[in-house]
Amino acid sequence: MLDLKEARKNIDAIDRQIVELFEKRMLEANAVAEYKRKTGKAVYDKEREDEKLEDLGQLSSNEFNKKAITELFSQIMSISRKYQYTVLPQTSKLADYKKAEELPVGLDTKVCYFGVPGAHTHQAMEDFFGGKITGISCPTFQSVMEAVEQGEADYGVLPIENSSTGGITANYDLLLNYSNCIVGQYVNRIEQCLLALPGVSMEELRTVYSHPQGLLQCSGFLKEHPELDQIEFSNTATAAKKVAEDGERSQAAIAAKRAAKEYGLQVLREGIQQEKNNSTRFIVIGREPIYLADSNKIALCIELSHECGSLYRILSHFLFNGLNMTQIESRPMKGKNWEYRFFIDIEGNLEDPSVQNALRGIKEEAKSVRVLGNFKC
Repeated sequence: MLDLKEARKNIDAIDRQIVELFEKRMLEANAVAEYKRKTGKAVYDKEREDEKLEDLGQLSSNEFNKKAITELFSQIMSISRKYQYTVLPQTSKLADYKKAEELPVGLDTKVCYFGVPGAHTHQAMEDFFGGKITGISCPTFQSVMEAVEQGEADYGVLPIENSSTGGITANYDLLLNYSNCIVGQYVNRIEQCLLALPGVSMEELRTVYSHPQGLLQCSGFLKEHPELDQIEFSNTATAAKKVAEDGERSQAAIAAKRAAKEYGLQVLREGIQQEKNNSTRFIVIGREPIYLADSNKIALCIELSHECGSLYRILSHFLFNGLNMTQIESRPMKGKNWEYRFFIDIEGNLEDPSVQNALRGIKEEAKSVRVLGNFKC
């Protein structure tokens, strides 16, 4: 019986042979890259790779090894492609973005936001832009997108993700329906409060209004008060405004403390959200595809073939180029049951060679890729 030391010694020797053969293979890959450079042939040839993997699998001695060899050479081919992307000249623009020194903002700048004064989005807008702009209230997420695309506003502010309840899926979908780009981001700590008419006690309340996200973020508090009927409203601050205008002592709203001040309500309970560090990430959208020198986050939308390993192969480009993926969100594709597109955020700037190399590979291997924005986080 072979002892462990001897077995490991043999494996080490085989590994050295594998490394030597791998480097020989990469030299040949360089010759292939040179041929493709001269002929303009695409790096990724799926039909050729599938045929090659099938042939290599047939050389194996059993089913386990067949699957393992197929996976091994799939990785080797992927590494070869990534190398070729680095040495071949770029033949098309990866993204139609222009570098800017700063975000164009002046006293005549118009910024639309979802909701009414006192809304969390209104607060995010003021915090991001300061007092140098004119804010425009919009009743829906879509109306914000439309106002920016049609030139009625220079920028728009929308919530995109909450730390406790996840992505605002409607706004991911809207990003694809319009040509606007993400030019900024702001993270705002969200403290949800229970608001009512002045002098009203907790015992008098029977109905509570808020945006679905507001109700969801406060689900623990609401579970403790089953006597309150929960009614979804278009916006937290709009719910507060309704309570103030209706003048009904049985009504309450879940909204920001700022909304109480805006509409003359009292704060019955503060910080009723489940997560005490509850935060919402807001995006700033603009018409012009620009990025700043200090932009350090890139938002992408990628559509893939509906087949085994397609997402894995795309994500490997981030790993190979040392790029940190900070978020991934899947959304169903219209008219294609159980097929999805992926919204992905990575750290980086469009000028970074590692970003350019990763995007180049993804563009060639994915069904489609769109850069939604490059901005500072």
